[in-house]
Amino acid sequence: MKIYNKLDQVIDAAKGAVIAIGNFDGVHRGHQALLAHAAKIAKAQNKELGVLTFEPHPRRLFQPDQPPARLTPPDVKAWRLQQYNVDHLFSLDFDWDFASQSAEDFIQNILINGFGAAHIIVGDDFCFGQLRKGSAETIKAAGLPIDVMSKVQDDQGEVISSSRIRQLIRTGNIDAANQLLGWEWEIRGTVFRGDRRGHELGYPTANILLTDMIHPAYGIYACRVQIEGEGDWLAAATNIGIRPMFEVAEGQVEAHILDFPDRDIYDKILRVKPIKRLRGEAKFNSLDDLIAQMDKDCQKTRQILS
Repeated sequence: MKIYNKLDQVIDAAKGAVIAIGNFDGVHRGHQALLAHAAKIAKAQNKELGVLTFEPHPRRLFQPDQPPARLTPPDVKAWRLQQYNVDHLFSLDFDWDFASQSAEDFIQNILINGFGAAHIIVGDDFCFGQLRKGSAETIKAAGLPIDVMSKVQDDQGEVISSSRIRQLIRTGNIDAANQLLGWEWEIRGTVFRGDRRGHELGYPTANILLTDMIHPAYGIYACRVQIEGEGDWLAAATNIGIRPMFEVAEGQVEAHILDFPDRDIYDKILRVKPIKRLRGEAKFNSLDDLIAQMDKDCQKTRQILS
C-alpha cells in the first residue's frame, strides 16, 4: 500500500482508482463492510482500491479542547487499512484552508483533478466542504459514480460506530469494544525511561505515553504486549492512568511484563492490548500495601491470560 500525504504527491499510477472516503477511525466492522464493497467494485472494474482520509482527525481542528479521542493513530489506521487490500491511502492534511473549501472545489480539485476517481463509496452520514454543505448527492450531480453504504448493526440491532466504541473503551469495556471493532484494540508507543519507581518496588515497567489516543478508564489491566522486532505476545499487568500514589502529570501506560528478564527495551515500539480491566487506580496507605496489591494484580493477570 502506497501512502500519499499531499495532493501533489499522487502519481499517475494512483489515479483512476475506486475510492472509499471517510475518517475510518478504528477501522471497525462498519468501515470493513464499506471497504469490502469498495473492493468488490474495484475488482469488477479492474481498478485499484484507494482510501481518502484526513489527518489530523477533524475533531482536533474543530474541537481542540476536547479530551483525546483517537481509536487509531495514523500508523495504526494505515496498518489496519492495509489488511483490506487497499492499494493507495490518500491521507491529506486537514487544516483550516482544507476545511473552508467549498464542496464544489473539493469535488473538482481533489476527486476529479487530483485523483481522477473512477467511483466513490461513502457512508450514509458523509458530508464535506465548507459548513458540511456537500453530500453524496452533490458528488452524484457532478457526474461521478457513487455508492452510499448504510450503517452496519451488531447482533442486537444497534449501529456500530466509532463514537460507541470510544464510549466502551472510556468505561473499560474492552471486550465489547473489540467485538464492534472486529479486532483487538491496542495502544502503541515508544518505551521511555520513567522515574524507575516500579523497578525500586520490584515491579519494573515498560512505559509509553497515551498522547492523543483515547484514554481508557484508568486502572489496572491484564494485557498482552509485544516488543518491536520480537514475535511473542507476553503477559503484562499494566497500569493505565496517572498513578495516584505518585501523580504523574500525563496519562501513560506502564506495563509490568511477567517473567521478563531485566534488559533494556528503551526506544523500542511497544504494542499493548488491554484484555480485561482488573480494578480502578487507587492510592494506598503505604508502599507495602501497594506492593501487596501489585502481587495480587500479577496473579490475577496470570489466571486471565493463562
